[in-house]
Amino acid sequence: MLILGIDPGYAIVGIGVIEYTGNHFRPLEYNAITTDASMITSLRLRKIKEEINDYLEKYQPDAVAIEELFFNNNAKTAIAVAQARGVLVAETAAREIPIFEYTPLQIKQAITGYGRAEKAQIQQMVKMLLNLNAIPRPDDAADALAVAICHAHSAKINDELGTNRL
Repeated sequence: MLILGIDPGYAIVGIGVIEYTGNHFRPLEYNAITTDASMITSLRLRKIKEEINDYLEKYQPDAVAIEELFFNNNAKTAIAVAQARGVLVAETAAREIPIFEYTPLQIKQAITGYGRAEKAQIQQMVKMLLNLNAIPRPDDAADALAVAICHAHSAKINDELGTNRL
């Protein structure tokens, strides 16, 4: 199964592509889509749209997994990230690729076995699970890989129960 993991953002969108066969992970690519703060909103969203389409075209994943948004206080940031996430979801849906969402708690639980794990613990486990020489950078790419791994662990249950599907 080929999985494209997404850590949604407005300035930085984390991207992680893995292949999951049997019980084996193989990282194919991890990177980030970045937009410049000096760009107007519509151009930032267009850049995200174009670049996610490049990844979807290149890898043609079996599934896309995206982190669910969670914000405490900054409504302006939350709205911008939600707009970017909407673009990511819409472009995936337009290609009829199944898309699944996971909460930060679910991702932490799937990666470390502990839902309150710290970012450094998650990054270390991503490095280990994917047999990488170093922790993936930028952090957003490591987070996207974690989302993809979470989906790999959850895919069979999701298929049977129809859960987490957008």
